[in-house]
Amino acid sequence: MKIRDILKSKDDTLLTIEQNKTVHDAIKILFKNKVGALLVLEAGGKLEGIISERDVLWECVDRDHSLRQTLVKDIMTKKLIIGVPDDDVTYSMGIMTQNRIRHLPILQDEETVGIISIGDLVNAQLDEQEFDNRYLQQYMFGL
Repeated sequence: MKIRDILKSKDDTLLTIEQNKTVHDAIKILFKNKVGALLVLEAGGKLEGIISERDVLWECVDRDHSLRQTLVKDIMTKKLIIGVPDDDVTYSMGIMTQNRIRHLPILQDEETVGIISIGDLVNAQLDEQEFDNRYLQQYMFGL
């Protein structure tokens, strides 16, 4: 299974924030949409980073009193690890596990086409295994 297959089943809406918004603004978007990460864009729309719940929590330890003034660009992850639609699910899981990340922006020809979470990958693998199991049962037992 490929990443493009997962993206087809997800909502097309990319949740983003501009890098000059505050961390508090990011928290509101994360909370409202019940997601764990936002893609950070420059004013022209180019992907510049990602801000996750973990980034916010780490910031709370240092400057919890100033989240309304701290800018997203000051705490976002700038060294992005990205995927492409043709990546295999198993490969992507390995990359995410190895780098201890839970969200992977997906780019194609330098354009952001989606974001996947480790949960998306686990669910895709479970669905694929269930399909394989049913197919084998039908083949073996005629069920």
